[in-house]
Amino acid sequence: MKKGKVMNSFTEAVQDIQDGATLIVGGFGLSGIPEKLIHALKEQGTKDLTVVSNNCGVDDWGLGLLLANNQIKKMVSSYVGENKIFEQQFLSGELEVELVPQGTLAERIRAGGAGIPGFYTATGVGTPIAEGKEHKEFNGKTYILEEGIVGDFAFVKAWKADKLGNLIYRKTARNFNPLAAMSGKITIAEVEEIVEVGELNPDEIHTPGIYVQRVLLGSNYNKRIERRTVRAL
Repeated sequence: MKKGKVMNSFTEAVQDIQDGATLIVGGFGLSGIPEKLIHALKEQGTKDLTVVSNNCGVDDWGLGLLLANNQIKKMVSSYVGENKIFEQQFLSGELEVELVPQGTLAERIRAGGAGIPGFYTATGVGTPIAEGKEHKEFNGKTYILEEGIVGDFAFVKAWKADKLGNLIYRKTARNFNPLAAMSGKITIAEVEEIVEVGELNPDEIHTPGIYVQRVLLGSNYNKRIERRTVRAL
């Protein structure tokens, strides 16, 4: 059921994501990942997805669950080093991978959300990243053209939302989430608390509700750490 932007069912929230869709997903490592939405999409079984995200979770959590279920056809990301399944699928030719420098990826997502079709950057000039891309010189320096990214859908994880979809992220869990929220044609946000309209301080809102079409309340979040490193005593 849906009342305004607030939905009660994660299953219902993802049911119109079709095979072959492009999905932009917030998060960095396992911080700030929309884990409930990812799980709902796994259960739905939608396949041949193009997923745009900084990384692809780990083998047994986050986007790694979609990989293990053979639902991702192409991954656009800047870091892929935590998944054995990712490695296996890439080397076997099952998974197409587009590696993008992290700053360039962030700007491509931001540009897509801002309605900017492309921009020039010096990052990647003279490397395989630049192959096949337009080169142009500005003030004696060479730049390459990178295209903005727009997703059919975007998944984000926030700390708080109001019923209009205004979002606040918490600390490092903000990461790629505000950019992802901008760049989805339909953005779905899962949050830890939903408040009434007017309860959020406007100066603390990170993503305005105009970017968000669906909001869901999650619970019992598994805030895992990818690699726990402690100092030897």
